[in-house]
Formats: sequence, structure tokens, C-alpha cells
Amino acid sequence: MSNKREKRAPITLPSGGVYTGEWVGNLRDGFGTQEWPDGSRYEGYYRQDRATGYGKLYHADGDVYEGEWVNDQAHGKGTYIHANGAMYTGDWFEDEQHGWGQEQWPDGAKYEGQYDKGRKHGRGKLVFPEGSYYEGEFRENEICGNGKYYWPDGKHFEGQWQENKMHGFGLLTWADGRKYEGQFIKDQRDGEGTMSWPDGRKYVGKWKQGKQHGLGTYIKPDGSQRNGEWQMGKKLRWID
Repeated sequence: MSNKREKRAPITLPSGGVYTGEWVGNLRDGFGTQEWPDGSRYEGYYRQDRATGYGKLYHADGDVYEGEWVNDQAHGKGTYIHANGAMYTGDWFEDEQHGWGQEQWPDGAKYEGQYDKGRKHGRGKLVFPEGSYYEGEFRENEICGNGKYYWPDGKHFEGQWQENKMHGFGLLTWADGRKYEGQFIKDQRDGEGTMSWPDGRKYVGKWKQGKQHGLGTYIKPDGSQRNGEWQMGKKLRWID
């Protein structure tokens, strides 16, 4: 059998696929096209009987991957377009999104950042359909770590996140100038925190489920202050 690369007539492989293209000996090597019984098709380069180099794979369900291959796997730079219009372009490692990439969905959502084994993981920016966006850390596809979130109405948060929620310490600012700096639990002000109003008023103290709860200090615009006790947002008594 010659070791020279040569193009041969279409041949049906044991897998049922039909290959048309170049060979070196008994191995697919060079440019070729392979079609499977289910309708999927690969057009691209082979090396030693495996898809290696640049190629395009048309899946039977309508999805398409175009980019670099190593040993029959998407590996390197490539673009994957889903039949529903969702698309990812960026780094691949052994058939998974891995490294840096950009992803967009039919509803207008977009992500650009780091991936690890097919999941958003590391630093990135996620833009939501309604216009809000998050910049910061991700962990296994979830907003987790330190980051900033901006809402269309002008509100923004900078701080810690866990499982897609404000969780830990952070600063939440409203468009009208109100600010809360302190602890959060599952998107709600909870723990120790300071609420400031544009007119100079402040509350410094305990919070629970988004409301003043426990001991706290109320500070007036002129700097005078009173200590008190609150229960689920309602003042129970002054202590001083």
C-alpha cells in the first residue's frame, strides 16, 4: 500500500458512514467529507484517520460546528451554532468550551468571558435581554464571587455573590441616591448594614430579610442620633 496521499472513490466505513476524500495507505489523511446514516456530515481535514485540522461538522439536529479539530474532537478555536440560533465562538478543549469565549442566545442575552469544561467559570460579562448586566466572577455557570451588577433603572450593586444572588458584603446604590452598605443573604439586606438617604439621614444597625430588625442607630441630617430597636422594619422603641 502506497504511503503517498491520494484521493479515492467514496467508501462505506464499518460505522456506516461514507467517506470521500484523501487517504494515506489505509488511513483517512488530508481533506475529505464523511456522511453518516443519520444525516450528519463532516467536511474538513484528517490526520492518521482522525478529524484533525480545520473542519465543519453538520449535526443531524441542525447544529453546526466549524473550527479546529484534534483527534476527532473540537479542540482549539471554533464556532458552534445551535439550530435555535444560539451561538458560541471561542476556545475549545476536547469537545468542550474551555478558555475564553463569547456566547449569545436568541432572546438577546450575551456572555463574554472564561469557560471551564463547558461552563462559565472565571471572569466574564453577562448581558441580560432586558438590559441589565453583570461583570465579575462566575463559578460553574453561576454568578459567584465578586462582581458588579447594573439594572436598567440606574440601580447597581458591587460586592459578593453566591448562586446568582447578592450574598455576603456589598454596596447597593439606587438611582435616586439611596445607598445600603453591609451584609446580604440571598438578595436581601440581612445582618449588619448602613442605609443612607439623599437628604443625609442614616440607619446603622441590624437587618433581617430586607428590613430593619434588631438594634440600630438613627442619624439625622444635622448629625444628631438616637439608638433604638426595630422589628421587621417598624421601630419598637428608643433606647437612649
